[in-house]
Amino acid sequence: MNTTVDLSRAEWVKSSYSSGDEGQCVEFAPGIAAATGVVPVRDSKQSNGPVLLFSSVAWNSFITATRSGQVEAR
Repeated sequence: MNTTVDLSRAEWVKSSYSSGDEGQCVEFAPGIAAATGVVPVRDSKQSNGPVLLFSSVAWNSFITATRSGQVEAR
């Protein structure tokens, strides 16, 4: 996996599983994922903070497990 990803033009989307009370909020950049096969994920409260990079395969597995209840969203 290429871990050098240009995030300067990333458009971030808040997860639908994030709470609406500005609590635990996760954002991802689907446009970057579509272009690179790498899904950038960050804490929406720290937009200039660290970004985790996941392969699209790993991210899709996580989303599938979360939706099916195998992973508890808190």
